[in-house]
Amino acid sequence: MTLELRASHAATSSRNGQVSEALAYLPGEVVTASSWLDYLPAPYHADTFVGRFLRIPEDIFGPIERMVDSLAAYFDPRLTPAELLPWLAAWVGVELDENWPLEKRRLLVLWAARLYRWRGTRRGLREHLRLYTGHTPLIVENFNGARLGADAQLGVNTRVGSPLPQPHSIHVTVFMDQIGELDERILRQIVELEKPAHVAYTLDVRSIGGEQA
Repeated sequence: MTLELRASHAATSSRNGQVSEALAYLPGEVVTASSWLDYLPAPYHADTFVGRFLRIPEDIFGPIERMVDSLAAYFDPRLTPAELLPWLAAWVGVELDENWPLEKRRLLVLWAARLYRWRGTRRGLREHLRLYTGHTPLIVENFNGARLGADAQLGVNTRVGSPLPQPHSIHVTVFMDQIGELDERILRQIVELEKPAHVAYTLDVRSIGGEQA
């Protein structure tokens, strides 16, 4: 349903003497009538004044309605506006590092509760590093570089004649598409956060192309 109106601008004076522009509607311009007419009895559907009048509250409350309808998205770390992400992070006790890319910060908030359950375990460390790098790291406990296993891979993190590790230590090999200046610092923060406090570690950062940091 449409109303035949034409928009023109007219100068009006406000109380403090400032000149402002008001929109005046004159016959001739096609303007969509309020969709709220559908909720009124049939005789009002053809009433141009009512259709025009209802545009005022519809334009005011329409955006609020749409926001309420999409409220669930504001509580989803994958969908919430970037400005609200630190607020959601505070709900799960995560202090976001602004150096992380936005998409990785979203994943960290999404996974935070599970990471808390796994903190201090190999699984927790592996998943936290995977969220940041996009690749599954290799984590070997009390590893001297001379034996093979699930995470000890020949030619990747094995060595001949490596010194024996100190008791309660892990060797972490991380893979990244590209290694930036901040990456190693962030990776060390993740390892120190997720490992048991008494465990020492060594960190080996490699690019997918084979470059070693």
